[in-house]
Amino acid sequence: MIEQQRGPEIGSGAGTGWMARLLSAKAPPSVILIRLIVGGVFLSEGIQKFLFPDALGVGRFVKIGIPWPEVMAPFVGVFEIGCGAFLILGLLTRLAAIPMIIDMIVAIATTKVPFLREHGFWAAAHEARVDFCMFFGSIFLLFVGAGRISFDGLLLRTARKRGNGTTIDSG
Repeated sequence: MIEQQRGPEIGSGAGTGWMARLLSAKAPPSVILIRLIVGGVFLSEGIQKFLFPDALGVGRFVKIGIPWPEVMAPFVGVFEIGCGAFLILGLLTRLAAIPMIIDMIVAIATTKVPFLREHGFWAAAHEARVDFCMFFGSIFLLFVGAGRISFDGLLLRTARKRGNGTTIDSG
């Protein structure tokens, strides 16, 4: 017997499919503000890695000791641009947040921890404020998703309407 291939599982009547969990849009509409801030900063920083390679791209990666800076700086820049745009749009928000969390862990470990050792807590707290906001903002978006005003919410609502009568609680 040949099995018919199915697309992404949208729900089993209780909204438990993996796609429904990924796109869940239960967060309040105000989440768009966090998406705009976090996504906008990542998008801007990614673009600047290409506009100012000596200061923010390859040159910066060489200075802080990132291996293969000629490869890693553009790689990180592309991810920041792509994931930043996805966060702004609310498109695959939870997936886009994951590489940005990793990005911020590396940034904090390679730039802020050494700064802390050299300059002390208060100077490091000042220097790291944006990094920590981006880190925790990305974690927030990973946990709550894009909110209702997003492409994730639109995709979920569209999938629910096309479904076979199953219901997905999208908020």
